[in-house]
Amino acid sequence: MKTYRSRLWLFFIAMLASGILSCKTRSVNLFKASSPHEQYQKKLINVGLDKTAMGSAWLNAANLSTQKALNINIPYKENGYFAADKVPATAYKFNATKGQKLNIKLSKKPSTNALVYIDVWYSVDQTQKLIASADTLNNPISFDIDETGSYLIRLQPELLQNVAYELEITAGPSLAFPIKSKNTNSIKSYWGDGRDNNARKHEGVDIFGNFRTPVLAISEGTVTRVNENNLGGKVVWVRPKGKDYTLYYAHLDEQLAVEGQDVNIGDTLGFMGNTGNARNTPTHLHFGIYTFNGAVNPLPFIDPITKTPSAVTAPINKLNKTLRTISATKMLSAPQNKATVLATLNTGTIVEAYAATANYYKAELPDGSTGFIQSNSLVQVAEPLKKFKINTLQQKVYDKPDSLAAPKITLKEGQTVNLLGIFGNYQLIGSTDAATGWIIK
Repeated sequence: MKTYRSRLWLFFIAMLASGILSCKTRSVNLFKASSPHEQYQKKLINVGLDKTAMGSAWLNAANLSTQKALNINIPYKENGYFAADKVPATAYKFNATKGQKLNIKLSKKPSTNALVYIDVWYSVDQTQKLIASADTLNNPISFDIDETGSYLIRLQPELLQNVAYELEITAGPSLAFPIKSKNTNSIKSYWGDGRDNNARKHEGVDIFGNFRTPVLAISEGTVTRVNENNLGGKVVWVRPKGKDYTLYYAHLDEQLAVEGQDVNIGDTLGFMGNTGNARNTPTHLHFGIYTFNGAVNPLPFIDPITKTPSAVTAPINKLNKTLRTISATKMLSAPQNKATVLATLNTGTIVEAYAATANYYKAELPDGSTGFIQSNSLVQVAEPLKKFKINTLQQKVYDKPDSLAAPKITLKEGQTVNLLGIFGNYQLIGSTDAATGWIIK
């Protein structure tokens, strides 16, 4: 007779085959009100799968993952594995700056018939605003950061999917560079630098170059103003299409653009000079960006340096395996040594690793808490730490390190078992004639 779990699996597989659960029939655009994840969730509810243990676990995992989101810095790269016999979801928090373009790429195996939902939110005042979602083909996500602040990304596969994946998140400029040369060494003065004996602050960046270097449009848009003033000399203002800010080009030797002109990226607006209050300085372009609330730092909009994430060096063959610490080990809030310590783990503590980033594992403890642990602090549970005989209080073997969990089996007093690891007041044991599980210390 098939077990309940086997019957449930067959039921889900039949549903998937009939297309009830599948969302792969068409592509879904970014910024759509109903994301692919939401569509899949509605289908689970419509056919009553939210009332099943597995369907309910999938919905709960989606919510819990965002509540337990771990901190990362961009750029970020990880290799991970979603197992079909579990109901996983993972989420991360990171900061991004107005003017950057965020790029999210997910490569997965198998590349087809294994959908992973990706959603990105802007998080402010404990509320989340959905910014973007991957389409059902898992094409890369790319969008401009319009608000500086905290962002949240969640990954969750469909039910019953074994998926190995590589996630890469990078941030670069949302606009092109104002001159043909993209050498950051040409930027010699930055936002906030003192001016006029620190009587005022620099509201832009200064890009130096040869006299009459062409100054370029860096976005599709409209020239809103061409004029001359005391500080900027000959200036040009351009409003990028669909944006809430205006680009300001100053100290030009000559203006070619005219008011009302529509421009494309690369069009020449004028030539670099030293007009206005730059008459006694080397030739340069003062470039600024203005919003309704005043000037903002333009560097994130044009910074040509796009940092690449560190290579993953933690062995990925340990993912989804039962591991234990080889010494007292710190679990951190982020994959870096200076991150907040979430827990200090004793030698032999059992953990599972679900993803690898740089030389860290994203690990989960038996109580469900998660964090980052250096990969060289963990070994796969293969050999027992020791053998011992259980006493009367240790006869019950639980599937979790919790006395309220259902006992898997009751052992005989004095039976010899292998100690595989520990967690809190519990020991993970196993032997050839005893089921692997947890007993009280």
